[in-house]
Amino acid sequence: MDYKGSCHCESVKFNFKTDLLNVVQCNCSFCKRRNAKMALEKKEAIDITEGEENLRLYQFNTNVAKHYFCKKCGIFVYSNRRFDPNGIAVNLGCIDNINTFEIEAKVADNIHK
Repeated sequence: MDYKGSCHCESVKFNFKTDLLNVVQCNCSFCKRRNAKMALEKKEAIDITEGEENLRLYQFNTNVAKHYFCKKCGIFVYSNRRFDPNGIAVNLGCIDNINTFEIEAKVADNIHK
């Protein structure tokens, strides 16, 4: 399905294609603190349609994963994944048409890798 999403202040807007078959919550120290449910897809599944200049990058530890968030409201939008350089993880909380409280998520165990 095709979804439209945005950060909280709507400075960053995007289109996202996902079937919601691979939804995870990562247990790394960063993801645990933000508690986001994320859909894992290929990089081509996201298209930033507005406000790309408002995205900021955060990296830690190995500096391989790239976590993007809005510089204005601070909301995590998506990340380029450490274990899949061709994949992304999109914060489903940024999509109004998805109720993240109704979606089951697997644990992505990234602290033991």
